[in-house]
Amino acid sequence: MDRKWKWVLSSGALLVIFLGRMTTALEVPLDPKVLEGLPQPPTITHQSPKDFIIDPRENILIYCEAKGKPHPSFSWTRNGTHFDVEKDSKVLMKPSSGTLVIDISGEKAEAYEGIYQCTARNEHGTAVSNNIIIRQSRSPLWSKERKEAIMVQVGVSLVLQCRPPAGLPPPIIFWMDNNFQRLPQNTRVSQALNGDLYFSNVLLDDTRNDYICYARFPHTQTIQQKQPITVKVLDMDAINETVAAMYNYTNNLFVDSPSGERRPSFMAPLGRSSTQMALRGGVLELECIAEGLPTPEVSWYKESGDLPSSRMSFHNFQKTLKIADVMEADAGDYRCTAKNSLGSAHHTIKVNVKAAPFWISAPRNLILAPKETGILTCRVSGDPKPQIVWSVNGVPVEDSPKDMSRKVEDDTVILSDVQTGSSAVYQCNASNEFGYLLANAFVNVLAEAPRVLTPPNNVYQVITNNPAFLDCASFGSPIPTITWFKDSQTSILNKDPYVIHNNGTLEINVAQSLNSGKYTCIASNNLGTKENHVYLEVKEPTRILAQPEYMVVQRNRKAVFECKVKHDPTLIPTMNWLKDNGELPDDERFLVDTDSLTINDVTEEDEGTYTCVMNTTLDQDSASAMLTVVEEPDPPTDLELTDQRERSVQLTWIPGDEHNSPTQKFLVQYEDLLHQAGVWHNLTEEEGTKTTAHLDLSPYAYYSFRVLALNHVGYSQPSQPSRQYRTNPAAPDVNPTDVQGVGTEHNNLVISWKELTGLQSNGPGLQYKVNWRQKDVEEDWSSETVANASKYVVSGTPTFVPYEVKVQAVNEYGNGPAPEAVVGYSGEDVPMSAPESVQVLVQNGTLAEVHWEPVLTSMVRGRLQGYKVSYWRERSLHQAEAQQEEQQVLAFSGNRTDGRLPGLKPYSLYTLNIRVVNGKGEGPPSPNHNFETPEGVPGPPSFLRIKNTNMDSLTLEWGPPQDNNGRLTGYTLKYQPVNNSNELGPVEEMTFPANETTITLADLKYSTRYKFYFNAKTIKGSGPTITEEAITIMDEAMKSNQVDLATQGWFIGLMCAIALLILVLLIICFIKRNKGGKYPVKEKEDAHQDPEIQPMKDDDGTFGEYSDTEDHKPLKGSRTPSNGTVKRDDSDDSLVDYGEGGDGQFNEDGSFIGQYSGKKEKDTHEGNESSEAPSPVNAMNSFV
Repeated sequence: MDRKWKWVLSSGALLVIFLGRMTTALEVPLDPKVLEGLPQPPTITHQSPKDFIIDPRENILIYCEAKGKPHPSFSWTRNGTHFDVEKDSKVLMKPSSGTLVIDISGEKAEAYEGIYQCTARNEHGTAVSNNIIIRQSRSPLWSKERKEAIMVQVGVSLVLQCRPPAGLPPPIIFWMDNNFQRLPQNTRVSQALNGDLYFSNVLLDDTRNDYICYARFPHTQTIQQKQPITVKVLDMDAINETVAAMYNYTNNLFVDSPSGERRPSFMAPLGRSSTQMALRGGVLELECIAEGLPTPEVSWYKESGDLPSSRMSFHNFQKTLKIADVMEADAGDYRCTAKNSLGSAHHTIKVNVKAAPFWISAPRNLILAPKETGILTCRVSGDPKPQIVWSVNGVPVEDSPKDMSRKVEDDTVILSDVQTGSSAVYQCNASNEFGYLLANAFVNVLAEAPRVLTPPNNVYQVITNNPAFLDCASFGSPIPTITWFKDSQTSILNKDPYVIHNNGTLEINVAQSLNSGKYTCIASNNLGTKENHVYLEVKEPTRILAQPEYMVVQRNRKAVFECKVKHDPTLIPTMNWLKDNGELPDDERFLVDTDSLTINDVTEEDEGTYTCVMNTTLDQDSASAMLTVVEEPDPPTDLELTDQRERSVQLTWIPGDEHNSPTQKFLVQYEDLLHQAGVWHNLTEEEGTKTTAHLDLSPYAYYSFRVLALNHVGYSQPSQPSRQYRTNPAAPDVNPTDVQGVGTEHNNLVISWKELTGLQSNGPGLQYKVNWRQKDVEEDWSSETVANASKYVVSGTPTFVPYEVKVQAVNEYGNGPAPEAVVGYSGEDVPMSAPESVQVLVQNGTLAEVHWEPVLTSMVRGRLQGYKVSYWRERSLHQAEAQQEEQQVLAFSGNRTDGRLPGLKPYSLYTLNIRVVNGKGEGPPSPNHNFETPEGVPGPPSFLRIKNTNMDSLTLEWGPPQDNNGRLTGYTLKYQPVNNSNELGPVEEMTFPANETTITLADLKYSTRYKFYFNAKTIKGSGPTITEEAITIMDEAMKSNQVDLATQGWFIGLMCAIALLILVLLIICFIKRNKGGKYPVKEKEDAHQDPEIQPMKDDDGTFGEYSDTEDHKPLKGSRTPSNGTVKRDDSDDSLVDYGEGGDGQFNEDGSFIGQYSGKKEKDTHEGNESSEAPSPVNAMNSFV
């Protein structure tokens, strides 16, 4: 763009640069606040698509929205003529909009098909929409046809035609069976783009009568089906010639070519070549379907270049090549090749790419000042080349009034020396045979004072030594000139370090801290001036002070990289770590802290370069370091066997690479190929400095050896095995271990042992010689030799008698060493008898001891485990009939003769018996033995109810205990009053015989709460207590006689006089104290506190300890004397009561020097136990 710059040098060498006035147009500002105040021609903001297919079941909605200042009005044309919306009651135009709503209920949608165009106009111009073609979606029915069965010979090709009715838009085709299941498709059977179903060759399995083609119409969401097609595949070799001839004559036999194997040939497209056209930006679909036997495979390539891999895809089992977003470069020859084992076939498709018009540069809105010049350009391309037609306010330029300032040259409109009021909307229409483009661009002639669009007081932040850009976006007509000032004083010239850009932006090439401050930009034209202030802050750069260092870490250890950073304190930093310039692995082993990276359990995959990147909102710094992981050593190599002897050999090796970690030791392992092939065992270890090992060997083994190296990281992989080394057989060196003799039945003995390993056998023919004899009986050893066994069963033994057993290893080369004998027992049997002399000693109502005589060892017939006592409660002694409860069992281990039975119920009849237990089971029970438990204390009464509460009496009812635990002797009732401060009064106690269940208490105090404690008794004592509370009723007459003293005038006057007197006394005492020195009374009082004076509790403000929840502690907190009387407060008050006697002493100035004894305080506390209602007078007396 050409600009004219004016340089003005003011007095005092003040040089100010002004941006010159452009002869080209202003850019339209995007700021809506600016647009609101400007007159503006109409602009189409939203419209329906050019090709609009409607659903006939729904109302038609044709969009046309536009903006402008003032808001535009709208009108429509249909099929090139004016469409009067108001005359059609079915058509409604939305308010302040051009959008049409057409109600087609009761009408045919076809009546409103056509080409619609919307016009939006105001006093500054007219904008038009695209031509919107309205078409109704159609889903026509399939024409009825009679389909006869198609009979084909096995192996030939076949095409099942779909040919759906033409719909709008075209339907989606798919093939299904009668069960609405899609027919399976593969390389042999597939659906073409036109919907037909192609068989490259048919099989007998293709015979079916439900080949159904379905068409789904998207807009109406309807599905229609064609009549089912029946296909019968015939095997001509399996039928006689007569039937074959008849079938060959039948017209329904579509294919009469040979059915054997054949080369591929194309079913679609036909011939060797074809042509296809595609539109730029669309989708190109090329299809090749071939027949042949075996089924051919299809491949594609482009003869004149490579296939566009990023935009292409294969479909339908490689039979369809799809290229998206078609470009001109996609034109050319595409060859598809069908190939099977017998040959191949080729087809070439020549693709021509055409293009509907597309934008290179659409015309843009212009804002011009009077007398300025502007250019509208409409640059499009297409194939064939589009034709461009210009219109003004919807009227072709050639038909519009002549305008000498306007010149049209193909795709350009030049506007020269425009005048106020010449605003208009220009339309550019570019079209060819494949479509058209329509664009509206307005020319708005304005005379506007400058406006600064950059928000005021913007703060720009930049790092030292980086460029800074301060914006001063402006708008005005003519284009404003921009001038910059720093700190409102220093003018800025367009030279180092400053650059003022054409758009008004101020650039500082290399910002320094001294460049920080306030900057002012001034926009001016011939209609006015506008200024704006922005601020620049130059920050310190971010620098890494402590960089991560190169690390060598052993595998499975921890690696820590440090990264300490210095940054501008006003910026918030963010630390990121990278591995090999990518993100850290998503692994919980990687822990990122504020200034470090920790990698736990390092593996070989963790090796690489780690980079810490410190980011702020303005800059970043980074530093890198490598991590090397130390691994296990390489395995040793070149194993050799030397100094070969009968039972030893020398092994040597060459160590492998230690990988920066010295070898600590070598581990030698062996494999016995004869006895345990594939299993390696540790044999010996050698120091890491040695490369030789002396190996002790066993006879009759085929050895292979390998060596592992160990360093600080771990073991290496094993070395390659050495050559095989065989040792000669010998007699066994050891006998079996873990020899045992245990019977499993009452008449057998099972002798078991742990077999020798193959390496311990020392030779072939390994067997075990088993020996046994009864212990302490004069008899010879019995023996038996077994092989491949770990036990031997001796039958016919007596029950549970000791045996001596031993097992010796033997092989073909001799016997093992003499074995040692072990003692075992033959099998057990259940005991034969029960314990005798059973006695029960009852300790109390819940515990009894049982004693018995032990069963003879010979009758136990096994290893004694203990005795089991079974007992149960027959009934309570209150009941005549038995109510047997669940049996309980106690086991007593060992050779016991007594035991305790806890948890019994008092006053009950019990039965028990005893059995002896061995390893085989339980013996018979002893005869049942009965015993009785004595009485105990009863359970709590079943209930306690209070009823008939009166002013001075109430009635109590109760129920007997659920568990008497004996004979009830009676009940005990205790009760006491509870005053308003929850303190308990004197306790009254009453007893009742066992047959009573109710009592009425009289002579109670009115309006008083009582607490009752009730329990039952037997001769053993009292049972648990239950509690209840009740309040007696207040006398109505007394209620009416009570007077609220707080409302009486004389009482209020008395309280005021007492308060005044106290105040006067306090003042006199204060004066006296200041004149006469210290009073010793207070000090002595503090030093000799009366321990009997109890302070009030801070938490609840009460004196007593009574709690409603302490039902089981009825007397706690009661301060009532033992005689049940309550001492009343003394009415007289004198100083004698507070001294040690009646002769208190005073000093010379009249101050009292006696000591307080607390006697009066104690009496006062005792008086509080009274259940009378508290009196305000007494409270005041206590206070004074």
